[in-house]
Amino acid sequence: MSEAAFWAVLLGVLGAIIGSFVAALVTRWPDGRSVMQGRSACDGCGRTLRAVELVPLLSALVLRGRCKGCGVAISPVHWRIELAGLAIGLAAGIVAPGTVGIAGAVFGWLLLALASLDLVAFWLPDRLTILLAATGLVGAALGIDPPLQERLIGGLAGFGTLWLVAFGYRRIRGRDGMGGGDPKLFGAIGLWLGWQMLPAVLLIASMIGLGVVLAAHLKGRSMAADTALPFGALLAIAAYPAWLFMIGVTS
Repeated sequence: MSEAAFWAVLLGVLGAIIGSFVAALVTRWPDGRSVMQGRSACDGCGRTLRAVELVPLLSALVLRGRCKGCGVAISPVHWRIELAGLAIGLAAGIVAPGTVGIAGAVFGWLLLALASLDLVAFWLPDRLTILLAATGLVGAALGIDPPLQERLIGGLAGFGTLWLVAFGYRRIRGRDGMGGGDPKLFGAIGLWLGWQMLPAVLLIASMIGLGVVLAAHLKGRSMAADTALPFGALLAIAAYPAWLFMIGVTS
């Protein structure tokens, strides 16, 4: 087995496991429930799930997405996030086997958690955003590109850009047009990618947002000017491919 294949499999399997934890985080945390306490149970009948029913992806495949006891469909949020976690790990292992790949996978998994919470609850918890920012600085300390100076400029530029956009919108329109977590998230992304990748991330996120609006319009759904979009999730979705591209070019 080649080094890239080894790291891809290792980080992919780890990603599916972490994805299972992220899925529990997304389904419990917005309701004020602890992720670390209490065993997983069926949402339909309340039966405590056995270990064999909690194997990431495989359990959902074998059980066809339904509770073994009552037959109620299990939320697809679980297997989708697990699959995303696996894909993040695979990509990181292929593009950058070794320490850099581990760091990139951590970046992707934290983005996955933040994006999922934003999609489900329009919530970007400061604790996760701070963790994302801190791990970006740890990456610089480990000597992973980009260098610390570019990351610090990226952190300031990312936060400042969206903060100014939000401030200007509020002054002109008299109401908030952007959540307070979005500038913080963009700043944390800047601490990972450096300042040079931020324009591309912002452009891609905006294009994805326009695509979402267009798709909703084509399906006959009304999208008013004040309709909320999880822009933090769009930033996260755009940031991880940007990291893969950046590392792929520099390696």
